[in-house]
Amino acid sequence: MNSIEMIPHKNVVEKTGFDASESKSDSNPVVSVFLFGISMLTIIATFPLSLFVCMEVVKEYERAVVFRLGRLRKDGCHGPGLHFVVPCVDSVRKIDMRTVTFDVPPQEVLTNDSVTVSVDAVVYFRIYDAITAVTNVEDYRRSTQLLAATTLRNVLGSKNLSQLLSERDAISQAIQGSLEQVTDAWGVHVERVEVKDIRLPALLQRAMAAEAEATREARAKVIAAEGEQKASRALREASEVMAESPAALQLRYLQTLSSIAAEKSSTIMFPIPIDMLKGHIEDLDEKVPMTVRDRQ
Repeated sequence: MNSIEMIPHKNVVEKTGFDASESKSDSNPVVSVFLFGISMLTIIATFPLSLFVCMEVVKEYERAVVFRLGRLRKDGCHGPGLHFVVPCVDSVRKIDMRTVTFDVPPQEVLTNDSVTVSVDAVVYFRIYDAITAVTNVEDYRRSTQLLAATTLRNVLGSKNLSQLLSERDAISQAIQGSLEQVTDAWGVHVERVEVKDIRLPALLQRAMAAEAEATREARAKVIAAEGEQKASRALREASEVMAESPAALQLRYLQTLSSIAAEKSSTIMFPIPIDMLKGHIEDLDEKVPMTVRDRQ
């Protein structure tokens, strides 16, 4: 049998991003020192005109990341103020530390229940680490915009249409959390994500409007039926109270007459109370012969 030799594999650790120790561990080579010396001699020879080239102004809301011959300086991130740089040796990259806002272009999203909607959003972010934003990503603004558009499609694609319309705050927080997981390595902090508008197809809008109208009509009919039931119970209780006291019916009749009399164009009908005719009915019964009543 052929013997199989086991060759040990070396553990290879993939390193991504900027490491400050790499820029500061090695000593400056002779060529770097020579170029730096020539630049300083040029500055001295052209003094004071060289001051216009050597002075860099950094505003209050900015941070300046300085590289010397491609390597980050020990004091690589400079704060606001006036700073001295060496021409042809130092390169400066200014980073705006203020909150930046951009619109995510409208995205055509297919929801979890197979409905196509167009959604756009607004993203607010700022730089919290200028060195990381310069060294770990080529263009942090464009990268954040593209990532926001992709994340918006991915998150909304896992939701139903009803969830998109009713859970905007939860969706915004989910998009913000997904962005933070990636942009943290770029020195970018996503402060807020807002879903601006969700546009539905015209046919779907009409269907939803018809459904909502039918639901409201059904609810109105139910409410009207409940009102009729309550009114009938109230009338029954009122009739029972009036039956116990006949004078209550007369008082109610007088109140109705007073409300009708306020309108001069009304025709008032005066009903005759049954109690007034009770005596005449009894006299009529006594006068009618027994034979006639028997025939009836």
